[in-house]
Amino acid sequence: MPATNVLFILSDEHQHDLMGCAGHPLITTPNLDALAARGTRFRNAYTPSPICVPARASLATGRYVHDIGCWDNAIAYDGDPEGWAHRLTEHGKRVESIGKLHYRGEASPVGLQTQHLPVHILDGIGQVWGSVRDPMPETMGRSALFDKMGAGLSDYNRFDARVADTSVDWLAEHANDAAPWVLFVGLVAPHFPLVVPQAYLDLYDVDSLPLPPMHPSQGYVRHPWVEKQARHMDHDEAMGTDARRRLAIACYYGLVSFMDAQVGRVLAALQENGLEASTTVIYSSDHGDNLGKRGMWSKCLMYRESTGVPMIMAGPGIPAGKVSETPVSLIDVSNTLLERTGCPEAAQSGPGVSLARLAAEPDRPERLAFSEFHAVGSDSAAYMLADARYKYHFYVGYDDELFDLDRDPEERRNVAREPGYADVRAYFESALRALLDPEATDRAAKADQRALIESFGGRDVALRTGTPAATPVPVE
Repeated sequence: MPATNVLFILSDEHQHDLMGCAGHPLITTPNLDALAARGTRFRNAYTPSPICVPARASLATGRYVHDIGCWDNAIAYDGDPEGWAHRLTEHGKRVESIGKLHYRGEASPVGLQTQHLPVHILDGIGQVWGSVRDPMPETMGRSALFDKMGAGLSDYNRFDARVADTSVDWLAEHANDAAPWVLFVGLVAPHFPLVVPQAYLDLYDVDSLPLPPMHPSQGYVRHPWVEKQARHMDHDEAMGTDARRRLAIACYYGLVSFMDAQVGRVLAALQENGLEASTTVIYSSDHGDNLGKRGMWSKCLMYRESTGVPMIMAGPGIPAGKVSETPVSLIDVSNTLLERTGCPEAAQSGPGVSLARLAAEPDRPERLAFSEFHAVGSDSAAYMLADARYKYHFYVGYDDELFDLDRDPEERRNVAREPGYADVRAYFESALRALLDPEATDRAAKADQRALIESFGGRDVALRTGTPAATPVPVE
């Protein structure tokens, strides 16, 4: 297969099945739907960690969080170890970014030749307070996450429009480049604040939206690890009323549609500049969003609404209109970029496999995807392994969970202790322990976080240090 350009578009916090092409009955995503129609959509795609900074560090390197030690939103990627951008640069490829990266800082040697409109963790330190986990504070206090919500125009909305503008200009400027390039486009929608232009909010009837399922007030009992996280950062309590819960969902849907429109502008520029036939397009997100399910909002859980991500790939040689059941991960993107641009096999590393190769093969439902969490609101590590049928959660110090996705796609019924699933549970725990030592990895994360906390002057200082909410973006 001849080498191609790669346009890699990454949104922030887009739940895996909130697209028309994924069968969602309400969401409006015409541009992502069209991309899926001319390419392959991976139905079982996952993040290596359901929180921004660790997920993006794994994406940058093609390696798992426990391999690189970027445990939480205060320990960001700084160029070590080297990743796909370094390999591409070494092999003479143009590799640039536009928009959100969420690394340590613009001066960090991350391998990109140029960063346009870069967004990184604030002041190079991020959310230091979130590293305090051993012991974890009982509560962060009242959540202010959704105080700003409704129709409007936020700095994030303006920023995404500028990212799209800049991407359109970049594609026109490089339409006639002789050598393959990689352009990373980082959008911030649908990440909170849940403020969205009125036209996109108007796509959804707020009052008719169904409330999120499995709310504890309806009798659902949360796993103890999840319950402790809910007490630590109770966004649902701060949300208050069902009317505000519905408004939050409508705003999130509106932001997905707003994001889709920005993706559409970039894809239109690709076509207008004659690049569609020579460019591989990948769309994904860094993690999902709980969106009120189980009474939980934001991310940070092992359930699919948090760990699942959309994954669409289109371009030369990619099967059109295919829905692949093969489990994949953001870990796979690294070797995809190298393989599609014609870098030699020797440049590829890590556990990932080219998505283009997986798309071309018969489905591999037995392939495993892995995710882990060592960050805010968790007093111990959580791990996930999933194939196309089963999903396994291991919590250090707590009972595990196993879900039969064929019978229970919403992950309502934990079958880990049911006799008929004993062999499945044993298989997944064995596979997890072959990948890492879950208890030792938990201790390693906490040791690194303790060292970070001490470097800021101790626990009390750390709890008051770092951006309290969303990372700010450049403002014109």
